[in-house]
Amino acid sequence: PAVSGTVPPPETAAGDIAESIATYDVVLAIGTDGVLRVRETITYDFGESGRHGIVRPVPFRRGDRLYEVRGVRAGSSTGAPSRVRTTKLLNDVQISVGGRRHEVRGRQAYVLEYDVARVFTPRAGHDELVWDAIGTSWTVPIRNAAVRVEAPVPLRHATCRAGASGATTRCLRDRDGPYAVDFIQRGLAPGEGMKIRVKLPKRAIAVPPPRHLPPRWAGDWPGTALLAMSLGMVPVLRRRPAPRRRVGAVLAAAGVLLVVADAGGEIAAYGLWAFSLGDRCLAGLALVVVGAGAVCAHRLRTP
Repeated sequence: PAVSGTVPPPETAAGDIAESIATYDVVLAIGTDGVLRVRETITYDFGESGRHGIVRPVPFRRGDRLYEVRGVRAGSSTGAPSRVRTTKLLNDVQISVGGRRHEVRGRQAYVLEYDVARVFTPRAGHDELVWDAIGTSWTVPIRNAAVRVEAPVPLRHATCRAGASGATTRCLRDRDGPYAVDFIQRGLAPGEGMKIRVKLPKRAIAVPPPRHLPPRWAGDWPGTALLAMSLGMVPVLRRRPAPRRRVGAVLAAAGVLLVVADAGGEIAAYGLWAFSLGDRCLAGLALVVVGAGAVCAHRLRTP
């Protein structure tokens, strides 16, 4: 029988208990240095499916905004394998917790800790934190979720909204204190989260300036037009006399250099997934396409 006040776990068509997160408890501790210190306690019910562990995506980029996710560590109070591996993929740091050679079943508890820097946004009269405490990438239901926000100054403006992206459902405020506030939510469906918004007075904490990157697509019409023209030239190269192979190789090499010059600095500083496609990068890709097309056309016509 279900415990009073909780949501019973879902069942499959065959009557078996499906995977779910029984409890998801988060502590967001705001430091005087402006760093958000996160502690997540996740009680995951694997049922009988057998998994290697859990994967928690944490955003390091949202639009042109860049965060610093660091100090990732994990453990398990139920003895489940808790080795941590992190991989940057597109906009998220994929935090994998578990063991590649071991599968776990039943209910397991994981404790995940990490820090997020440059997460506050300076506003005209306050500094603001907007953070989805549990994310919206979970593919299983979350039966009971709780988020505690702690700050070094009194929390007078802290709100929570539950649901999918853009949701306006207010979370239930469980306990309030001068320096902490608790939010709870029951019965979250897959893809639903808890977005926390905190406003602190100016100079209450140190707020490093936000770090921004150009958008993924930063090209204007000249670069886009060059790339489109290069793609249109590929079939033409097959019908006309093929240029020398060396010409194609030189064009391709010049294109690679342009791409590296445009995106190399961002990638070297912030990683592969910090790239953006500007006009120089698009022009470089155009040269690579034409050069590669010339080389292929020469090979096809060479007996």
